[in-house]
Amino acid sequence: MTSTVPVVGTRPLAQPWADDALALSAALSSDLVLGLSSTEVRQRQADGKNVLPVAHGPSLVALVLAQLRETMIVVLLAAAVLTTVVGDFADTLVIVLVVVINTTLGVAQASKAQHAISALSTVTAHSARAVRAGATTVVDAQDVVCGDLLDVEAGDRIPADGRLISGEGLHADEATLTGESLPVLKGTAACPKSTAVADRSCMLHAGTAVSRGRGRILVTAIGEATEVGWVATLLATTSAPPTPLQKRLTRFGHQVAVATVGLCVFVLVLGLLQGQPVERMVLVAISLAVAAIPESLPAVVMLSLATAAQRMARRSVVVRTFPAVEALGAVTTIASDKTGTLTEGSMTVPELWTPAGRVLAFGHGYSPEGSLDGSPAALAAVGPLLTAVALCNDAELVDTDGTWEVAGDPMEGALLAVAARGTLDPERLGRGHPRVASYPFDARRLRMTTVHRRATESLLVVTKGAPDIVLALLTLSPELRHEVDEVLNDMTSQGLRVLAVAERSSPTPPTSAEDAETGLGLLGLVALHDPPRASAARTIAGFSEAGLMTVMITGDHPQTASAIASHLGILDDGDLVVTGAEVAAGLADLDVSQVRVYARTAPEQKLAIVQALQQAGHVVAMTGDGVNDAPALRTAYVGVAMGRSGTEVARQAADIILVDDDFSTIVVAIEEGRRVYDNIRRFLLYALSGGTAEVLPMLAGPFFGLALP
Repeated sequence: MTSTVPVVGTRPLAQPWADDALALSAALSSDLVLGLSSTEVRQRQADGKNVLPVAHGPSLVALVLAQLRETMIVVLLAAAVLTTVVGDFADTLVIVLVVVINTTLGVAQASKAQHAISALSTVTAHSARAVRAGATTVVDAQDVVCGDLLDVEAGDRIPADGRLISGEGLHADEATLTGESLPVLKGTAACPKSTAVADRSCMLHAGTAVSRGRGRILVTAIGEATEVGWVATLLATTSAPPTPLQKRLTRFGHQVAVATVGLCVFVLVLGLLQGQPVERMVLVAISLAVAAIPESLPAVVMLSLATAAQRMARRSVVVRTFPAVEALGAVTTIASDKTGTLTEGSMTVPELWTPAGRVLAFGHGYSPEGSLDGSPAALAAVGPLLTAVALCNDAELVDTDGTWEVAGDPMEGALLAVAARGTLDPERLGRGHPRVASYPFDARRLRMTTVHRRATESLLVVTKGAPDIVLALLTLSPELRHEVDEVLNDMTSQGLRVLAVAERSSPTPPTSAEDAETGLGLLGLVALHDPPRASAARTIAGFSEAGLMTVMITGDHPQTASAIASHLGILDDGDLVVTGAEVAAGLADLDVSQVRVYARTAPEQKLAIVQALQQAGHVVAMTGDGVNDAPALRTAYVGVAMGRSGTEVARQAADIILVDDDFSTIVVAIEEGRRVYDNIRRFLLYALSGGTAEVLPMLAGPFFGLALP
């Protein structure tokens, strides 16, 4: 089974791009200092508000008529007419009741897309700080216009797409939109002179959040022209395909209709040729049709699905659409998001290194509970490293009803957690080493430096950042540099993000960042990652044993995605890793059955991948939790969303919700789906046997010239 990946249409973004912020502001007729005037704002608001498009779906009457046009329902309605003609009013009532219930459920399912689009409003901001006529004022987010200047800081949700024109260490959490497991550094220095829309280094997007730092953005797109607006467009233009059961029932309905009409005509003609009265043979033909139609089949199907849904609910699986229960039993491919689905969705430090050796760190999430393991020399040397990462840190760990969360950058929260696991108290440490100066992390420096007062007369200077940047500031022996390079290569090959940490003592306060970062000595390296869920590898092994193919589709970096996929058993030798850019290029020779990892994917590319897999004959169950997963969840045979960590958009677009966020719960759902399919197949054989037993005597009479039964 092979198929090429289709290229979904290009994004309808009307965003002006330019070489620099000044040229961009000119294109938008905006002032980078004063912003827009009140008159300009009113004029631009006349062109439309900063709101997502509202999809006006088909009317209730249209939805009902669409359900009544289904083949099996048409057959049942015909059966209801026939039972009324022969006076079997009890059967007529049952058939009508079955049609009404089936139509009601079908209409409810068809309305799901509208709810998913409406849920997008929950990820957008409600207010914004806009600079207008030189003054900063709080405005309603829907009143933001293209060309507005907006001030944003840590904790803010971005109300519109815009280009960063100034900032200080601004990091954006884009996980719900792009699948990135880590906050993304934004900076004007990182913005190349390019017109490529794919360049995201200086762009902030509606629905994402500022996790750290502050900045000012120039709004380039609002409403449906934003990235999240594009997701809304995809949701409005995609629909779930019929499940395997629905296809089989439709085909069966056609077969029953053709067979019934053929039998009725055959018996009617045969009887008339034998001289039977016309009225009598018409009654016989109608009776034959009633006997041949298994009118109880839709009721049994519905009851089987509803019963299975109740059983699944007791095992932390919420079923939003009944047909998805059976579709799970027919699934051949699991297409899964990475961040928050296969992984925990939180940063953790699994390993530290100092020149004295490696230290393994154990713990869960941001909880300070955990331990360190290593040689006595390594454990003794790791203390200064932990002290440094706790001091050179702007985050804070918060205990919320027994659940530890991070206020600030998740990466820095993980550093505080590992320091606490090394028996340090970050709060007490901070009080004993008050900060006197700080040089924040930005796109140009790629490092953060803080200066602290301590009990002695000298000051403590701590620097952490990208290894290549920090190591370039140090003077290391060839032997030590070789060892550092080996450790660094080993960590990065595992998909780990690595920070280098250095420190020095200073008798006087530094006068600049360059002054502070002179004469530093290496403390060590810290590895960070978003750890796989404990049950994920076991679950994927179970999928493989059951004959299911698992595919990872993520917005994360290819190296990170490949490392996680290899660890979980998704990626083997010979399997392909493909990027979203390659998918967008529409590779004609791409065999989706050979690809196990798709990295750096946008929402429309996830959608295209799922569609390609289904075109190749795979029955796909898509799992995810972010806004970027919603279109793919919507178009897959079965969309599976996370209940706790998942966004409301993903939950509304999905068919099934895992309440406990446990990936292994899908196994339970698949077992139930297969049981339902077996039960329906057994009933179908029973119904056909019963119908045949009724039809044969009706045929035997006219055929052999006997009296009519």
